[in-house]
Amino acid sequence: MVLYVDEDDMSSHDLDSTDFRVVRIVGPALSMGGYNSACLQRARGDVLILANDDMVIRTPGWDDRIRAMNAEFEDQICLGYANDLFKKSRFCTFPIMSRRTCELLADPYPAAYRRAFIDVHLFDIFKRLQHAGFDRIRYYDDLVFEHLHYRTGKAPYDETYGYARNRRFADDPTFIALTAMRSAAANRLISAIRKEPIVEGRDVNFQGDVPSGIPSAVRLFTCRFLLDGELPYRWRIFLWYWFIGRYLAANGFLRPFVR
Repeated sequence: MVLYVDEDDMSSHDLDSTDFRVVRIVGPALSMGGYNSACLQRARGDVLILANDDMVIRTPGWDDRIRAMNAEFEDQICLGYANDLFKKSRFCTFPIMSRRTCELLADPYPAAYRRAFIDVHLFDIFKRLQHAGFDRIRYYDDLVFEHLHYRTGKAPYDETYGYARNRRFADDPTFIALTAMRSAAANRLISAIRKEPIVEGRDVNFQGDVPSGIPSAVRLFTCRFLLDGELPYRWRIFLWYWFIGRYLAANGFLRPFVR
């Protein structure tokens, strides 16, 4: 278990276990992508699982199931996820990937993501593989990694959820800006599956596009999602519809919602 603990969270600095090895990284507050990337650098395992502090593994023998998933593909290129009893199959809330997949992605958990979207980012990459004829997404309905999210009534709300409007939608432009990164990452994975030379992608502009109004938003989301021929059509429609809804909520046209 690799933990990143904020340097001002003194009560967590001594978290440990006698049942398994614990690596604690104590440092300044980072973005969510920064936390995960820092943990990746210290991890030793061949399979890596992202977890929140409000996740509980409920299924006995879960580790054997994950080893079996990793062994399913000789090239070890796969994105797995369990049933979180909240989003279930809709999103890979706690993504599971091999070390080789992370290395091929080069930057699997971009630091540009401040609070959200890492799961959607990875899901989008593997949706591109799926559309190219390589279905490497594995969802296990009977493998339960329960998400004790406050919206399920299983935990109290606190400020770490950060759903104030100005923070909750802050990563939307980043996800849009990293479209080229996801396309390049998917192409690297496809090349690896085909045992072809890996071609590096171009640099990415992290600024992103910010719509100036509803017509501008619809045009942007149509261009970036609906017309993206690398994605399955149903995923394109979902992203287009979802981002329009998020834009309207972020700008006060709709009551804020959470996916």
